[in-house]
Amino acid sequence: MNFTFIDIIIIIAYLGGITWFGIKVAGKQVSTKDYFLGGQKIPWWVVCFSIVATETSSLTFISIPGLAYLTNLNFLQITLGYFLGRVVVAWVILPSYFKGELGTAYTFLANRFGIPMKNLASGVFMLTRLAADGVRLFATAIPLALILKETFIAESLTNEWIYIISIILIALVTYSYTFAGGLKSVVWMEVVQLFIYFIGAIAAIVVVNRYLSGGIGGGMTEAFKAGKYEVFNFSVDGGFKGFISTPYTFIASVLGGAFLSMASHGIDQLVIQRLLATGTLKASRKALVTTGGIIIFQFALFLFLGSLLFVFYGGADIKPDEVFPRFIIEEMPTGLSGLIIAALFAAAMSTLSSSITALGSTTMYDYVVPYYKKLNKTNEIIISRLITGIWCLLLIGSAILFMQSSQVVVELALSIASFTYGGLLGTFFLGVLFRKPQIKHAIPAFMAGIIVMIYIILFTSVAWTWYTLIGTMVTVIAGLFLTKFWRTR
Repeated sequence: MNFTFIDIIIIIAYLGGITWFGIKVAGKQVSTKDYFLGGQKIPWWVVCFSIVATETSSLTFISIPGLAYLTNLNFLQITLGYFLGRVVVAWVILPSYFKGELGTAYTFLANRFGIPMKNLASGVFMLTRLAADGVRLFATAIPLALILKETFIAESLTNEWIYIISIILIALVTYSYTFAGGLKSVVWMEVVQLFIYFIGAIAAIVVVNRYLSGGIGGGMTEAFKAGKYEVFNFSVDGGFKGFISTPYTFIASVLGGAFLSMASHGIDQLVIQRLLATGTLKASRKALVTTGGIIIFQFALFLFLGSLLFVFYGGADIKPDEVFPRFIIEEMPTGLSGLIIAALFAAAMSTLSSSITALGSTTMYDYVVPYYKKLNKTNEIIISRLITGIWCLLLIGSAILFMQSSQVVVELALSIASFTYGGLLGTFFLGVLFRKPQIKHAIPAFMAGIIVMIYIILFTSVAWTWYTLIGTMVTVIAGLFLTKFWRTR
């Protein structure tokens, strides 16, 4: 094991420094607009890098190399859909958010359909985010747990308790700067962290090159022979059943990625909060579309790394989510492994802090401010910080619940979101694209989309890449059907 005391010192110093930086750049928070939206004065390029860091940080670092190790590069097809989905959001959904003073994605639903629809949608978002980001927090704890297993702590604790302690430590450190700085500190930290873990991935590739016979070229040759560089999958076995049950066919990947991206970047408060922080529609569009290009490069980089790790380990039977963390801890040179692990922790912590601020802003804007309009700005800040603390504790509990899952973490997180993404996206489409649907049509349609998805996910073999598309179509069709046959007399 190459992970030494020097690496631990680097991790502690880095986390302390980045936390100090996050608090420093935040400035004074005097209102919920400052705390949750950065005063709507954050530059578009900062928001762009922040979105990329938020949506892919810990999952990209840990699980994407594991996917390539386990299979091939078929996952890269999904990024084409991600790009298309963002373009649709930029010109179809985003304009609705910049009409009036909106604090959350779900305030639009209140204006279009009524408060009950907003409360239902935001409530579903919070439950989904709690589950999905519980998975992300658990993913972040994996490398820390691997480090703790090599220390004296492992002698007195079970494997389960090592993971629990790792989860709690990461969450509490994260909350310390989220409490003080709000969204502004979070997004500026993410800009720094994005470039650091890009550098970390490139450094890992350089180190792998030293170990492989024939270097990267030889490694690529071996990976190619093992079928690791298959990107496009146009083959379908088993007829229609095989078509809908295979996650990484070209059509499933592009369509599924597009609809998933429309949901995650068009209706999820985690992203909408950042886009609103730019202050203008033009700036938010520029930020969103640019993320699409960066994401393609980012996934390609980490998938390529995973293919080289497959060659390095000779295809050994290793849990996919532990492949890259194990390489960092056991093979990276002293100092460099500590820096990369620190970057992983910090990047993942930024994702967690983003989730905390998104959940806090949704709770505050959708459930507190509308019913307690006489709150002064000081009390709003106090309540906002209290709410974010409660969400931090709930995320810790959620992460602990997912410790026993055997599914690849990135697929698990995306599958959880798909339970509700279709219903939410379909409801937004009903409100944006059609004039006639009313609240009595929207709520049943929304519930129909979720119920159908619960059945499909739990009781059928339909691949996860189809989930959001199916849920969206069911919701829109149900809403239009009800609009036609259930009219006000």
